[in-house]
Amino acid sequence: MEKSLISDRISSFCYCNTRGISARNKVQKIQLTKFSIPRLPNRSLVAELNYVNNYKIKDDPYNSKVNNSSIASNQNSKEVVKLHLIMEVISDRLEMHKIIGIQRDNWNNLLLSSINMMTLSASSMVGLAAVASTGGEASLVALKVSSTILYMAATGLLLFMNKVQPSQLAEEQRNATRFFKQLQGEVRTKLALGNFSEADVNEAMKKVLALDKAYPLPLLGSMIEKFPQIVKPATWWPQMKKQKYQTEKGGKNNGWNLKLEEEMKKIVNVLKNKDMEDYLKLSTKVLMFNKILAFSGPILTCLAAFGSIFLGSVNAPWPVMLGIICGALATVVNTLEHGGQVGMVFESCRAASGFFKLMEETIELNINEEDPLKRENGELFEIKVALQLGRSVSELREFTDVLSEDDDNACEEFASKLF
Repeated sequence: MEKSLISDRISSFCYCNTRGISARNKVQKIQLTKFSIPRLPNRSLVAELNYVNNYKIKDDPYNSKVNNSSIASNQNSKEVVKLHLIMEVISDRLEMHKIIGIQRDNWNNLLLSSINMMTLSASSMVGLAAVASTGGEASLVALKVSSTILYMAATGLLLFMNKVQPSQLAEEQRNATRFFKQLQGEVRTKLALGNFSEADVNEAMKKVLALDKAYPLPLLGSMIEKFPQIVKPATWWPQMKKQKYQTEKGGKNNGWNLKLEEEMKKIVNVLKNKDMEDYLKLSTKVLMFNKILAFSGPILTCLAAFGSIFLGSVNAPWPVMLGIICGALATVVNTLEHGGQVGMVFESCRAASGFFKLMEETIELNINEEDPLKRENGELFEIKVALQLGRSVSELREFTDVLSEDDDNACEEFASKLF
């Protein structure tokens, strides 16, 4: 029995050792497969690679196209540098208008709150002076002088605020920021596509200068007139000239046909007679309302100051009434004008009419060109016009079909769905 037990233990020990050894061998084999030794290139491999490279460089026509494109890019290097320079200027203008717009919006809020506090404090002093007139001469004089100073200071600030219209200035800077962003996108697209020339560089420079003229930064001298005699659409683009557009080979009439031309003519008529005219009328009404408020505010504060001067000097209630009532009315008028940002509303309507004017000139520039190959691509132009009006292409075509069927019904609907 002992011999059999000893032999069983020896056999089991040997069996375990053989399993452990085989397992170690398997693990070592798996680990060895993770390492790979790179094959060193020999002379035949180097010669083969040189042969393939020489064959591609000499005989591959694609490489000749690449070389030609690199030569063309070298020829256009000056235009690339100029467009990048214009991009830098546009970025700088964009940041300037953005910062100044925020600053002028803060002006509107701070001046509004300051003037209202002055007028309310002065009207309260007038009421206290009427009560203190029986108490003593010193308190009456102090309240009378303080209220007069506050009313006169509020009048001066109101004259300045009504002259420059900070809310309208802020809206001008916001519009300028938006238009400079559009111009930046146009220049970036031209650089990405690569189909630009010296004419594109000159056009970009003209657009920058036109925006500088349309939305000036300084307040003195070149500021836009805030109360014009005649309301006109805002113009921020240079005078449009005929341009040559690159067309695809084999394109028939560059995407234009008689139906598309008639469609664009109908859209121009609706933009002129409906959209632009409506916004110009609205701009005129808002301007008249703003003029009334701008004249009423300083007049009311002057009357209130006049009433506060005669406090205690006249045995009548009208100085007190002028000082209190006119001061309260001046606060209401000032809040309506600048708190309601009537100047901003006027500038928004004027910019909207300018947007329709720009669309009108763009469409007329294309349809008046007799040669379709010198126009912008018709299909792309139709998509652009539809999106600018807030419509799809199918909706735009349905709209023009209604115009052709019933002209009276066409006048009831605007061309644009955005404004």
